[in-house]
Amino acid sequence: MMAGQGGQIPIIILKEGTKREKGKDAQSNNISAAMAIANAVRTTLGPRGMDKMLVDGMGDVVITNDGVTILKEMEIEHPAAKMIVEVAKTQDAECGDGTTTAVVLAGELLKNAQQLISSNVHPTVVTRGYKDAANKCVEYLESVSIRISPNDRAVLQEIAATAMSSKGVAGAKEQLAKIAVDAVTSVAEKSGESYRVDDDDIQLVKKQGGGIGDTILLKGVIVDKEPVHSAMPRIVKDAKIAVIDAALEVKKTELDSKIEITDPAQLRGFLDEEEGMLKSMVESIKKAGANTVFCQKGVDDIVQHFLSKEGIFAVRRVKKSDMEKLAKATGANIVTRLNDLSSRDLGYAATVEARKIQDDELTFITGCKNPKSVSILLRGGSEHVVDELERSLVDAISVVALAVEDGKMVVGGGATAIELSQRLSDYATSVGGREQMAIEAFAASLEAVPTALAENAGLDTIDILIELRSSHKAGNKYHGVDVLNGKVADMRKANVLEPLRVGKQAIQSAADAACMVLRIDDVISVKSSSPGGKAPPGGYGEGGDED
Repeated sequence: MMAGQGGQIPIIILKEGTKREKGKDAQSNNISAAMAIANAVRTTLGPRGMDKMLVDGMGDVVITNDGVTILKEMEIEHPAAKMIVEVAKTQDAECGDGTTTAVVLAGELLKNAQQLISSNVHPTVVTRGYKDAANKCVEYLESVSIRISPNDRAVLQEIAATAMSSKGVAGAKEQLAKIAVDAVTSVAEKSGESYRVDDDDIQLVKKQGGGIGDTILLKGVIVDKEPVHSAMPRIVKDAKIAVIDAALEVKKTELDSKIEITDPAQLRGFLDEEEGMLKSMVESIKKAGANTVFCQKGVDDIVQHFLSKEGIFAVRRVKKSDMEKLAKATGANIVTRLNDLSSRDLGYAATVEARKIQDDELTFITGCKNPKSVSILLRGGSEHVVDELERSLVDAISVVALAVEDGKMVVGGGATAIELSQRLSDYATSVGGREQMAIEAFAASLEAVPTALAENAGLDTIDILIELRSSHKAGNKYHGVDVLNGKVADMRKANVLEPLRVGKQAIQSAADAACMVLRIDDVISVKSSSPGGKAPPGGYGEGGDED
Protein backbone atom coordinates (compact mmCIF):
# COMPACT_ATOMS: atom_id res chain seq x y z
CA MET A 1 0.00 0.00 0.00
CA MET A 2 1.37 3.41 -0.96
CA ALA A 3 0.37 6.47 1.10
CA GLY A 4 -0.98 9.52 -0.70
CA GLN A 5 0.54 13.02 -0.23
CA GLY A 6 -1.03 15.86 1.77
CA GLY A 7 -3.36 13.64 3.78
CA GLN A 8 -5.02 12.12 0.71
CA ILE A 9 -6.50 8.63 0.80
CA PRO A 10 -3.70 6.04 0.39
CA ILE A 11 -3.42 4.60 -3.13
CA ILE A 12 -3.22 0.80 -3.14
CA ILE A 13 -0.61 -0.35 -5.67
CA LEU A 14 0.54 -3.72 -4.37
CA LYS A 15 -1.67 -6.74 -3.77
CA GLU A 16 -2.84 -7.25 -0.20
CA GLY A 17 -0.43 -9.44 1.74
CA THR A 18 2.59 -8.32 -0.28
CA LYS A 19 5.79 -7.94 1.71
CA ARG A 20 8.27 -5.30 0.62
CA GLU A 21 11.78 -4.60 1.83
CA LYS A 22 13.84 -1.70 0.53
CA GLY A 23 17.32 -0.23 0.69
CA LYS A 24 19.81 -1.52 3.22
CA ASP A 25 17.25 -3.84 4.84
CA ALA A 26 16.77 -5.71 1.55
CA GLN A 27 20.51 -5.88 0.91
CA SER A 28 21.24 -7.04 4.45
CA ASN A 29 18.58 -9.76 4.26
CA ASN A 30 19.87 -11.06 0.91
CA ILE A 31 23.52 -10.98 2.00
CA SER A 32 22.71 -12.83 5.24
CA ALA A 33 20.89 -15.57 3.28
CA ALA A 34 23.80 -15.94 0.85
CA MET A 35 26.34 -16.07 3.69
CA ALA A 36 24.26 -18.75 5.44
CA ILE A 37 24.53 -20.92 2.30
CA ALA A 38 28.31 -20.37 2.11
CA ASN A 39 28.70 -21.26 5.80
CA ALA A 40 26.68 -24.46 5.27
CA VAL A 41 29.30 -25.89 2.90
CA ARG A 42 32.42 -24.13 4.25
CA THR A 43 33.27 -26.99 6.65
CA THR A 44 33.42 -29.49 3.75
CA LEU A 45 36.33 -27.75 1.99
CA GLY A 46 39.65 -29.56 1.69
CA PRO A 47 41.08 -32.97 2.63
CA ARG A 48 40.20 -32.40 6.28
CA GLY A 49 36.64 -31.25 5.50
CA MET A 50 33.65 -32.94 7.12
CA ASP A 51 30.67 -34.65 5.47
CA LYS A 52 26.99 -33.72 5.59
CA MET A 53 24.11 -36.14 6.09
CA LEU A 54 21.02 -35.04 4.17
CA VAL A 55 17.66 -36.69 4.84
CA ASP A 56 14.76 -35.93 2.49
CA GLY A 57 11.02 -36.08 3.17
CA MET A 58 10.90 -39.74 2.14
CA GLY A 59 13.65 -40.66 4.59
CA ASP A 60 16.28 -41.23 1.89
CA VAL A 61 19.78 -40.45 3.12
CA VAL A 62 22.67 -38.85 1.20
CA ILE A 63 26.10 -38.63 2.86
CA THR A 64 28.55 -36.40 0.98
CA ASN A 65 30.87 -33.41 1.10
CA ASP A 66 30.29 -32.53 -2.55
CA GLY A 67 29.20 -28.87 -2.50
CA VAL A 68 26.71 -28.96 -5.36
CA THR A 69 25.09 -32.20 -4.13
CA ILE A 70 24.57 -30.70 -0.65
CA LEU A 71 22.99 -27.53 -2.03
CA LYS A 72 20.74 -29.41 -4.48
CA GLU A 73 19.47 -31.71 -1.71
CA MET A 74 18.80 -28.84 0.74
CA GLU A 75 15.72 -27.56 -1.17
CA ILE A 76 16.49 -23.92 -0.49
CA GLU A 77 13.61 -21.40 -0.61
CA HIS A 78 15.15 -17.95 -0.14
CA PRO A 79 15.46 -16.24 -3.56
CA ALA A 80 18.89 -14.70 -2.87
CA ALA A 81 20.17 -18.01 -1.47
CA LYS A 82 18.98 -19.72 -4.67
CA MET A 83 21.27 -17.38 -6.64
CA ILE A 84 24.25 -18.73 -4.68
CA VAL A 85 23.11 -22.31 -5.36
CA GLU A 86 23.18 -21.37 -9.07
CA VAL A 87 26.90 -20.55 -8.64
CA ALA A 88 27.51 -24.13 -7.51
CA LYS A 89 25.41 -25.57 -10.35
CA THR A 90 27.24 -23.45 -12.95
CA GLN A 91 30.62 -24.46 -11.54
CA ASP A 92 29.59 -28.12 -11.56
CA ALA A 93 28.28 -27.99 -15.14
CA GLU A 94 31.34 -26.14 -16.44
CA CYS A 95 34.14 -27.79 -14.45
CA GLY A 96 32.76 -30.65 -12.37
CA ASP A 97 34.86 -29.53 -9.39
CA GLY A 98 35.47 -26.43 -7.27
CA THR A 99 31.80 -25.96 -6.30
CA THR A 100 32.50 -25.46 -2.58
CA THR A 101 35.31 -22.99 -3.36
CA ALA A 102 33.02 -20.93 -5.62
CA VAL A 103 30.24 -20.77 -3.00
CA VAL A 104 32.62 -19.92 -0.12
CA LEU A 105 34.17 -17.14 -2.25
CA ALA A 106 30.74 -15.72 -3.18
CA GLY A 107 29.75 -15.65 0.51
CA GLU A 108 32.99 -13.91 1.51
CA LEU A 109 32.62 -11.30 -1.27
CA LEU A 110 29.15 -10.43 0.02
CA LYS A 111 30.29 -10.34 3.66
CA ASN A 112 33.08 -7.86 2.83
CA ALA A 113 30.74 -5.84 0.60
CA GLN A 114 28.30 -5.47 3.48
CA GLN A 115 31.00 -3.79 5.56
CA LEU A 116 31.68 -1.34 2.71
CA ILE A 117 27.96 -0.57 2.29
CA SER A 118 27.73 0.05 6.05
CA SER A 119 30.56 2.60 5.58
CA ASN A 120 28.40 4.41 2.96
CA VAL A 121 30.18 3.06 -0.12
CA HIS A 122 27.47 2.78 -2.78
CA PRO A 123 26.69 -0.79 -4.01
CA THR A 124 27.28 0.34 -7.62
CA VAL A 125 30.84 1.34 -6.73
CA VAL A 126 31.37 -2.02 -5.02
CA THR A 127 30.07 -4.00 -8.02
CA ARG A 128 32.23 -1.97 -10.42
CA GLY A 129 35.29 -2.65 -8.28
CA TYR A 130 34.42 -6.35 -7.99
CA LYS A 131 34.06 -6.76 -11.76
CA ASP A 132 37.39 -5.02 -12.34
CA ALA A 133 39.02 -7.24 -9.70
CA ALA A 134 37.55 -10.43 -11.23
CA ASN A 135 38.91 -9.51 -14.68
CA LYS A 136 42.35 -8.83 -13.18
CA CYS A 137 42.23 -12.19 -11.35
CA VAL A 138 41.65 -14.01 -14.64
CA GLU A 139 44.70 -12.22 -16.12
CA TYR A 140 46.82 -13.12 -13.09
CA LEU A 141 45.62 -16.74 -13.21
CA GLU A 142 46.88 -17.05 -16.78
CA SER A 143 50.26 -15.64 -15.76
CA VAL A 144 50.73 -18.06 -12.81
CA SER A 145 49.42 -21.10 -14.72
CA ILE A 146 51.72 -23.98 -15.65
CA ARG A 147 51.59 -25.67 -19.06
CA ILE A 148 51.00 -29.41 -19.14
CA SER A 149 51.04 -32.00 -21.91
CA PRO A 150 48.12 -34.42 -22.42
CA ASN A 151 50.79 -37.16 -22.51
CA ASP A 152 52.10 -36.31 -19.03
CA ARG A 153 50.17 -39.05 -17.24
CA ALA A 154 51.91 -38.54 -13.87
CA VAL A 155 50.75 -34.92 -13.65
CA LEU A 156 47.23 -35.78 -14.82
CA GLN A 157 47.01 -38.44 -12.09
CA GLU A 158 48.06 -35.87 -9.46
CA ILE A 159 45.30 -33.52 -10.71
CA ALA A 160 42.75 -36.35 -10.39
CA ALA A 161 44.08 -37.29 -6.93
CA THR A 162 43.79 -33.66 -5.76
CA ALA A 163 40.11 -33.57 -6.80
CA MET A 164 39.44 -36.73 -4.76
CA SER A 165 41.60 -35.92 -1.73
CA SER A 166 38.68 -34.23 0.07
CA LYS A 167 36.24 -37.07 -0.64
CA GLY A 168 35.43 -40.16 1.42
CA VAL A 169 37.27 -42.33 -1.12
CA ALA A 170 40.63 -40.57 -0.54
CA GLY A 171 42.17 -43.82 0.73
CA ALA A 172 41.97 -45.33 -2.77
CA LYS A 173 42.66 -42.09 -4.66
CA GLU A 174 45.86 -43.34 -6.35
CA GLN A 175 44.11 -46.30 -7.98
CA LEU A 176 41.03 -44.23 -8.85
CA ALA A 177 43.18 -41.41 -10.28
CA LYS A 178 44.85 -43.91 -12.62
CA ILE A 179 41.42 -45.18 -13.73
CA ALA A 180 40.23 -41.60 -14.36
CA VAL A 181 43.31 -40.74 -16.46
CA ASP A 182 43.09 -44.01 -18.43
CA ALA A 183 39.42 -43.34 -19.15
CA VAL A 184 39.92 -39.73 -20.31
CA THR A 185 42.98 -40.44 -22.47
CA SER A 186 41.11 -43.35 -24.13
CA VAL A 187 38.20 -41.17 -25.28
CA ALA A 188 40.09 -37.89 -25.95
CA GLU A 189 39.87 -36.92 -29.62
CA LYS A 190 42.43 -34.64 -31.25
CA SER A 191 41.00 -31.62 -33.05
CA GLY A 192 43.77 -29.64 -34.75
CA GLU A 193 46.33 -28.81 -32.07
CA SER A 194 43.94 -29.27 -29.16
CA TYR A 195 41.98 -32.16 -27.67
CA ARG A 196 38.28 -32.60 -27.00
CA VAL A 197 36.83 -34.87 -24.32
CA ASP A 198 33.15 -35.83 -24.13
CA ASP A 199 32.36 -37.04 -20.58
CA ASP A 200 29.36 -38.97 -21.98
CA ASP A 201 31.80 -41.38 -23.63
CA ILE A 202 32.77 -42.61 -20.16
CA GLN A 203 30.11 -44.88 -18.69
CA LEU A 204 29.83 -45.37 -14.92
CA VAL A 205 28.04 -48.52 -13.73
CA LYS A 206 27.37 -48.86 -9.97
CA LYS A 207 27.09 -52.22 -8.22
CA GLN A 208 27.16 -52.78 -4.47
CA GLY A 209 29.48 -55.44 -3.12
CA GLY A 210 33.23 -55.88 -2.84
CA GLY A 211 35.30 -52.85 -1.90
CA ILE A 212 36.35 -49.59 -3.55
CA GLY A 213 39.56 -51.34 -4.61
CA ASP A 214 37.49 -53.69 -6.83
CA THR A 215 36.54 -50.76 -9.09
CA ILE A 216 37.82 -51.49 -12.61
CA LEU A 217 38.09 -49.78 -15.99
CA LEU A 218 37.01 -51.68 -19.07
CA LYS A 219 38.14 -50.70 -22.56
CA GLY A 220 34.62 -51.34 -23.75
CA VAL A 221 31.03 -51.11 -22.54
CA ILE A 222 28.96 -52.68 -19.76
CA VAL A 223 25.29 -53.21 -20.65
CA ASP A 224 23.02 -53.71 -17.66
CA LYS A 225 21.12 -56.52 -19.46
CA GLU A 226 21.36 -60.28 -19.85
CA PRO A 227 21.00 -62.54 -22.93
CA VAL A 228 17.33 -62.86 -23.95
CA HIS A 229 17.34 -66.68 -24.07
CA SER A 230 18.74 -69.17 -21.57
CA ALA A 231 20.12 -71.41 -24.37
CA MET A 232 22.33 -68.65 -25.76
CA PRO A 233 26.09 -68.83 -25.15
CA ARG A 234 27.25 -66.95 -21.99
CA ILE A 235 30.52 -65.92 -23.62
CA VAL A 236 31.43 -65.09 -27.23
CA LYS A 237 35.06 -64.78 -28.32
CA ASP A 238 36.05 -62.76 -31.40
CA ALA A 239 32.61 -61.08 -31.32
CA LYS A 240 31.19 -59.52 -34.48
CA ILE A 241 28.56 -57.17 -33.14
CA ALA A 242 25.36 -55.94 -34.79
CA VAL A 243 23.81 -52.86 -33.14
CA ILE A 244 20.17 -52.71 -34.29
CA ASP A 245 17.66 -49.94 -33.65
CA ALA A 246 14.67 -51.91 -34.98
CA ALA A 247 12.23 -54.41 -33.48
CA LEU A 248 13.01 -58.07 -34.16
CA GLU A 249 9.33 -58.95 -34.14
CA VAL A 250 6.33 -58.76 -36.48
CA LYS A 251 4.92 -55.27 -36.69
CA LYS A 252 1.36 -54.71 -35.59
CA THR A 253 -0.90 -53.08 -38.18
CA GLU A 254 -1.23 -49.34 -37.69
CA LEU A 255 -5.00 -49.33 -38.38
CA ASP A 256 -7.57 -51.51 -36.66
CA SER A 257 -7.88 -54.52 -38.93
CA LYS A 258 -9.76 -57.80 -38.88
CA ILE A 259 -8.45 -61.12 -40.18
CA GLU A 260 -11.15 -63.71 -40.75
CA ILE A 261 -9.97 -67.30 -40.80
CA THR A 262 -12.51 -69.94 -41.89
CA ASP A 263 -10.22 -72.92 -42.37
CA PRO A 264 -7.56 -74.52 -40.07
CA ALA A 265 -5.23 -74.63 -43.06
CA GLN A 266 -5.50 -70.85 -43.36
CA LEU A 267 -4.46 -70.49 -39.70
CA ARG A 268 -1.48 -72.79 -40.29
CA GLY A 269 -0.52 -70.76 -43.36
CA PHE A 270 -0.89 -67.52 -41.42
CA LEU A 271 1.34 -68.78 -38.59
CA ASP A 272 3.88 -70.25 -41.04
CA GLU A 273 4.07 -66.91 -42.86
CA GLU A 274 4.68 -65.06 -39.58
CA GLU A 275 7.34 -67.58 -38.56
CA GLY A 276 8.96 -67.26 -41.99
CA MET A 277 9.19 -63.47 -41.59
CA LEU A 278 10.79 -63.85 -38.17
CA LYS A 279 13.16 -66.55 -39.44
CA SER A 280 14.25 -64.26 -42.31
CA MET A 281 15.30 -61.68 -39.71
CA VAL A 282 17.64 -64.22 -38.14
CA GLU A 283 18.91 -65.16 -41.63
CA SER A 284 19.72 -61.48 -42.31
CA ILE A 285 21.76 -61.30 -39.09
CA LYS A 286 23.53 -64.60 -39.86
CA LYS A 287 24.22 -63.58 -43.47
CA ALA A 288 25.93 -60.36 -42.30
CA GLY A 289 28.28 -62.53 -40.18
CA ALA A 290 27.15 -61.30 -36.77
CA ASN A 291 27.47 -63.57 -33.75
CA THR A 292 26.30 -60.95 -31.21
CA VAL A 293 23.22 -58.68 -31.41
CA PHE A 294 22.28 -55.66 -29.31
CA CYS A 295 18.74 -54.53 -30.03
CA GLN A 296 17.19 -51.28 -28.77
CA LYS A 297 13.66 -52.64 -29.16
CA GLY A 298 11.90 -55.96 -28.54
CA VAL A 299 12.90 -59.47 -29.70
CA ASP A 300 10.13 -61.95 -30.48
CA ASP A 301 10.16 -65.36 -28.72
CA ILE A 302 10.51 -67.15 -32.07
CA VAL A 303 13.46 -64.92 -33.04
CA GLN A 304 15.03 -65.69 -29.64
CA HIS A 305 14.65 -69.41 -30.36
CA PHE A 306 16.27 -69.22 -33.82
CA LEU A 307 19.08 -66.95 -32.60
CA SER A 308 19.93 -69.38 -29.78
CA LYS A 309 19.91 -72.31 -32.29
CA GLU A 310 22.46 -70.40 -34.38
CA GLY A 311 24.59 -69.75 -31.24
CA ILE A 312 24.08 -65.98 -31.52
CA PHE A 313 24.28 -63.92 -28.30
CA ALA A 314 21.42 -61.37 -28.22
CA VAL A 315 20.36 -58.61 -25.80
CA ARG A 316 17.14 -56.59 -26.10
CA ARG A 317 15.75 -53.26 -24.80
CA VAL A 318 19.21 -51.67 -24.64
CA LYS A 319 19.14 -47.97 -23.66
CA LYS A 320 19.72 -45.45 -26.45
CA SER A 321 22.75 -44.01 -24.61
CA ASP A 322 24.25 -47.51 -24.28
CA MET A 323 23.62 -48.14 -28.00
CA GLU A 324 25.65 -45.02 -28.85
CA LYS A 325 28.45 -46.07 -26.49
CA LEU A 326 28.46 -49.56 -28.05
CA ALA A 327 28.79 -48.08 -31.54
CA LYS A 328 31.68 -45.85 -30.42
CA ALA A 329 33.49 -48.60 -28.52
CA THR A 330 33.19 -51.39 -31.09
CA GLY A 331 33.17 -49.36 -34.30
CA ALA A 332 29.71 -50.64 -35.26
CA ASN A 333 27.12 -48.67 -37.22
CA ILE A 334 23.65 -48.41 -35.64
CA VAL A 335 21.32 -50.03 -38.19
CA THR A 336 17.67 -48.92 -38.33
CA ARG A 337 16.57 -51.30 -41.14
CA LEU A 338 17.47 -54.95 -40.71
CA ASN A 339 17.50 -55.53 -44.48
CA ASP A 340 20.36 -53.02 -44.76
CA LEU A 341 22.59 -54.90 -42.29
CA SER A 342 25.89 -55.94 -43.83
CA SER A 343 29.32 -57.06 -42.62
CA ARG A 344 30.53 -53.42 -42.93
CA ASP A 345 28.10 -52.39 -40.18
CA LEU A 346 29.43 -54.86 -37.61
CA GLY A 347 31.59 -53.84 -34.69
CA TYR A 348 34.33 -55.91 -33.08
CA ALA A 349 35.19 -56.95 -29.53
CA ALA A 350 37.55 -59.67 -28.34
CA THR A 351 34.99 -60.88 -25.79
CA VAL A 352 31.28 -60.47 -25.06
CA GLU A 353 30.42 -62.10 -21.77
CA ALA A 354 27.42 -62.33 -19.44
CA ARG A 355 28.63 -62.08 -15.82
CA LYS A 356 26.62 -62.22 -12.63
CA ILE A 357 27.38 -59.45 -10.12
CA GLN A 358 25.35 -59.54 -6.91
CA ASP A 359 21.85 -60.57 -8.10
CA ASP A 360 22.10 -58.95 -11.53
CA GLU A 361 23.49 -60.31 -14.76
CA LEU A 362 25.46 -57.79 -16.84
CA THR A 363 26.91 -58.05 -20.32
CA PHE A 364 30.59 -57.04 -20.62
CA ILE A 365 31.89 -56.06 -24.07
CA THR A 366 35.70 -55.95 -23.76
CA GLY A 367 38.84 -56.02 -25.87
CA CYS A 368 37.67 -53.40 -28.37
CA LYS A 369 40.19 -52.03 -30.89
CA ASN A 370 40.95 -48.36 -30.08
CA PRO A 371 37.65 -47.80 -28.25
CA LYS A 372 36.19 -44.28 -28.20
CA SER A 373 33.90 -45.21 -25.33
CA VAL A 374 34.93 -46.90 -22.07
CA SER A 375 33.21 -48.09 -18.88
CA ILE A 376 34.04 -48.02 -15.20
CA LEU A 377 32.46 -50.60 -12.88
CA LEU A 378 32.14 -49.00 -9.44
CA ARG A 379 32.15 -51.28 -6.39
CA GLY A 380 31.68 -50.47 -2.72
CA GLY A 381 30.49 -51.97 0.53
CA SER A 382 27.21 -50.05 0.69
CA GLU A 383 24.91 -47.93 -1.43
CA HIS A 384 26.16 -44.70 0.18
CA VAL A 385 29.80 -45.63 -0.47
CA VAL A 386 29.10 -46.42 -4.14
CA ASP A 387 27.17 -43.16 -4.60
CA GLU A 388 29.99 -41.10 -3.08
CA LEU A 389 32.51 -43.04 -5.18
CA GLU A 390 30.53 -42.09 -8.30
CA ARG A 391 30.53 -38.38 -7.32
CA SER A 392 34.28 -38.53 -6.65
CA LEU A 393 35.10 -40.20 -9.96
CA VAL A 394 32.89 -37.76 -11.88
CA ASP A 395 34.92 -34.90 -10.32
CA ALA A 396 38.23 -36.62 -11.13
CA ILE A 397 37.23 -37.37 -14.73
CA SER A 398 36.01 -33.77 -15.20
CA VAL A 399 39.25 -32.15 -13.98
CA VAL A 400 41.45 -34.49 -16.05
CA ALA A 401 39.32 -33.70 -19.11
CA LEU A 402 39.75 -29.94 -18.47
CA ALA A 403 43.51 -30.34 -18.06
CA VAL A 404 43.75 -32.32 -21.33
CA GLU A 405 41.58 -29.79 -23.22
CA ASP A 406 43.19 -26.59 -21.87
CA GLY A 407 46.75 -27.81 -21.30
CA LYS A 408 47.10 -25.50 -18.25
CA MET A 409 47.02 -25.98 -14.50
CA VAL A 410 47.55 -24.04 -11.27
CA VAL A 411 48.55 -25.18 -7.79
CA GLY A 412 45.95 -25.73 -5.05
CA GLY A 413 46.04 -25.61 -1.27
CA GLY A 414 45.10 -21.91 -1.29
CA ALA A 415 48.48 -20.98 -2.84
CA THR A 416 47.01 -19.48 -6.01
CA ALA A 417 44.30 -17.64 -4.01
CA ILE A 418 46.94 -15.96 -1.81
CA GLU A 419 49.07 -15.05 -4.84
CA LEU A 420 46.06 -13.45 -6.57
CA SER A 421 45.10 -11.67 -3.34
CA GLN A 422 48.54 -10.06 -3.04
CA ARG A 423 48.66 -9.03 -6.71
CA LEU A 424 45.16 -7.52 -6.42
CA SER A 425 46.16 -5.55 -3.32
CA ASP A 426 49.10 -4.07 -5.21
CA TYR A 427 46.84 -3.26 -8.18
CA ALA A 428 44.22 -1.60 -5.92
CA THR A 429 46.64 1.14 -4.86
CA SER A 430 47.04 2.17 -8.52
CA VAL A 431 43.26 2.53 -8.95
CA GLY A 432 42.54 4.94 -6.12
CA GLY A 433 39.14 6.32 -5.07
CA ARG A 434 36.38 4.26 -3.53
CA GLU A 435 36.79 1.50 -6.11
CA GLN A 436 40.16 0.81 -4.46
CA MET A 437 38.27 -0.22 -1.32
CA ALA A 438 36.13 -2.68 -3.33
CA ILE A 439 39.20 -4.23 -5.02
CA GLU A 440 40.91 -4.55 -1.62
CA ALA A 441 37.74 -6.23 -0.29
CA PHE A 442 37.90 -8.69 -3.22
CA ALA A 443 41.57 -9.38 -2.42
CA ALA A 444 40.69 -10.02 1.23
CA SER A 445 37.84 -12.35 0.15
CA LEU A 446 40.27 -14.58 -1.75
CA GLU A 447 41.97 -15.37 1.56
CA ALA A 448 38.78 -17.21 2.59
CA VAL A 449 40.02 -20.29 0.68
CA PRO A 450 43.26 -20.89 2.64
CA THR A 451 41.49 -19.75 5.84
CA ALA A 452 38.75 -22.39 5.42
CA LEU A 453 41.34 -25.07 4.58
CA ALA A 454 43.28 -24.24 7.74
CA GLU A 455 40.12 -24.03 9.90
CA ASN A 456 38.89 -27.43 8.74
CA ALA A 457 42.29 -28.96 9.53
CA GLY A 458 42.20 -27.53 13.07
CA LEU A 459 45.12 -25.16 12.44
CA ASP A 460 45.62 -21.63 13.76
CA THR A 461 44.27 -19.55 10.86
CA ILE A 462 46.00 -16.31 11.90
CA ASP A 463 49.44 -17.94 12.09
CA ILE A 464 48.91 -19.73 8.75
CA LEU A 465 47.73 -16.54 6.98
CA ILE A 466 50.64 -14.46 8.30
CA GLU A 467 53.12 -17.14 7.21
CA LEU A 468 51.47 -17.45 3.78
CA ARG A 469 51.53 -13.69 3.18
CA SER A 470 55.19 -13.33 4.14
CA SER A 471 56.13 -16.40 2.09
CA HIS A 472 54.43 -15.02 -1.03
CA LYS A 473 55.96 -11.58 -0.45
CA ALA A 474 59.32 -13.36 -0.56
CA GLY A 475 58.43 -14.75 -4.02
CA ASN A 476 57.28 -18.27 -3.07
CA LYS A 477 54.18 -18.19 -5.29
CA TYR A 478 53.48 -21.93 -4.92
CA HIS A 479 53.30 -21.93 -1.12
CA GLY A 480 49.94 -23.00 0.31
CA VAL A 481 48.36 -24.80 3.26
CA ASP A 482 49.64 -28.35 3.69
CA VAL A 483 46.64 -29.54 5.71
CA LEU A 484 47.95 -33.09 6.09
CA ASN A 485 51.10 -31.95 7.89
CA GLY A 486 49.67 -28.77 9.43
CA LYS A 487 52.08 -26.24 7.93
CA VAL A 488 52.82 -23.98 4.96
CA ALA A 489 54.55 -25.85 2.13
CA ASP A 490 55.28 -25.78 -1.62
CA MET A 491 52.09 -27.10 -3.24
CA ARG A 492 53.78 -27.83 -6.56
CA LYS A 493 56.26 -30.16 -4.87
CA ALA A 494 53.38 -31.66 -2.87
CA ASN A 495 51.58 -32.28 -6.21
CA VAL A 496 48.42 -30.43 -5.16
CA LEU A 497 47.31 -29.41 -8.66
CA GLU A 498 44.09 -28.37 -10.39
CA PRO A 499 43.09 -27.26 -13.91
CA LEU A 500 43.22 -23.54 -14.68
CA ARG A 501 39.55 -23.46 -15.68
CA VAL A 502 38.34 -24.53 -12.19
CA GLY A 503 39.81 -21.41 -10.51
CA LYS A 504 38.85 -19.12 -13.38
CA GLN A 505 35.20 -20.24 -13.39
CA ALA A 506 34.96 -20.10 -9.58
CA ILE A 507 36.13 -16.46 -9.50
CA GLN A 508 33.91 -15.36 -12.39
CA SER A 509 30.77 -17.14 -11.09
CA ALA A 510 31.26 -15.92 -7.51
CA ALA A 511 31.88 -12.32 -8.62
CA ASP A 512 28.86 -12.30 -10.96
CA ALA A 513 26.53 -13.71 -8.28
CA ALA A 514 27.83 -11.30 -5.61
CA CYS A 515 27.35 -8.31 -7.93
CA MET A 516 23.81 -9.39 -8.78
CA VAL A 517 22.84 -9.72 -5.11
CA LEU A 518 24.43 -6.33 -4.25
CA ARG A 519 22.49 -4.50 -6.96
CA ILE A 520 19.12 -5.53 -5.46
CA ASP A 521 17.71 -2.73 -3.29
CA ASP A 522 14.02 -3.65 -3.31
CA VAL A 523 12.44 -7.06 -2.66
CA ILE A 524 8.72 -7.30 -3.39
CA SER A 525 7.32 -10.67 -2.34
CA VAL A 526 3.73 -11.57 -3.22
CA LYS A 527 1.66 -13.72 -0.88
CA SER A 528 1.11 -17.29 -2.09
CA SER A 529 -2.30 -17.77 -3.66
CA SER A 530 -2.37 -21.48 -2.76
CA PRO A 531 -5.10 -22.77 -0.40
CA GLY A 532 -4.22 -22.12 3.19
CA GLY A 533 -2.27 -18.97 2.27
CA LYS A 534 1.24 -20.35 2.69
CA ALA A 535 3.95 -17.77 3.29
CA PRO A 536 5.90 -16.81 0.17
CA PRO A 537 9.38 -18.26 -0.38
CA GLY A 538 12.37 -16.48 0.97
CA GLY A 539 11.37 -16.15 4.60
CA TYR A 540 9.21 -13.06 4.07
CA GLY A 541 6.11 -13.14 6.24
CA GLU A 542 2.54 -12.25 5.30
CA GLY A 543 0.67 -9.07 5.95
CA GLY A 544 0.63 -5.78 4.06
CA ASP A 545 3.44 -3.26 4.38
CA GLU A 546 2.74 0.44 4.12
CA ASP A 547 5.09 3.19 3.03
